[in-house]
Amino acid sequence: MTALPPPSKKKLGLVIDLDTCVGCHACATSCKEWNAGGIAGPLTDERPYGESPQGVWFNRVHSYELEADAATRQPAQTLHFPRSCLHCETPACVTVCPTGASYKRAEDGIVLVDEDKCIGCKLCSWACPYGAREYSAVEGVMKKCTLCVDRIYNDKLDAADRQPACVQACPTRARHFGDLGDPDSDVSRLVAERGGVAPMPELGYAPTNRYLPPRLRRAGDAAPTTPDTTPANAASLAARWLNRLLKR
Repeated sequence: MTALPPPSKKKLGLVIDLDTCVGCHACATSCKEWNAGGIAGPLTDERPYGESPQGVWFNRVHSYELEADAATRQPAQTLHFPRSCLHCETPACVTVCPTGASYKRAEDGIVLVDEDKCIGCKLCSWACPYGAREYSAVEGVMKKCTLCVDRIYNDKLDAADRQPACVQACPTRARHFGDLGDPDSDVSRLVAERGGVAPMPELGYAPTNRYLPPRLRRAGDAAPTTPDTTPANAASLAARWLNRLLKR
């Protein structure tokens, strides 16, 4: 089985704002376009124009209808939930890998797959509780989000372009990228201000990525009581939503 490196000081990851995500799938399509080449390519599709197309997608966006909550006077709403690898601090997908193909980088915390070592046993996909692993039946190997590692470190690109393709493509700026190991980074401050949460922390895998909860909304013009709109309460609601969604 594959060993994990010591915890890294630098923790690159994504912060996703569920309040401003509109479910347009720009993150998914831009990710697919960029990663069709480079270290993760090809992302082969099977029967793309048939009745049951199959293919590898590092980003997937799910949309859910949330019922109204009478206690907080929160109206019914649609929640768009982008899902990809969370680049956990202690990822089960790495420790179950029998060949060392799945590994975590010590220098920045990114979790990657060495396709030359991968035997396609799918143990990593079974171990990941977030459904972030993708199996390519054509290539016979596992694939996953790389945080566009071949892009963010490319010094031939302008500094503004050295970010994951999904972040750069998002039209509502719902996606943010940076060092979550640095408490003074823009993404860390954003998480602190908005009460960002990691999904299912009770599992102990310590995801790096964070989700910013939707801002609380009130139904109607008058309210008998003022709902608790503090970041802590919003984060608690978001955590319950995320846990419910991921367990479906």
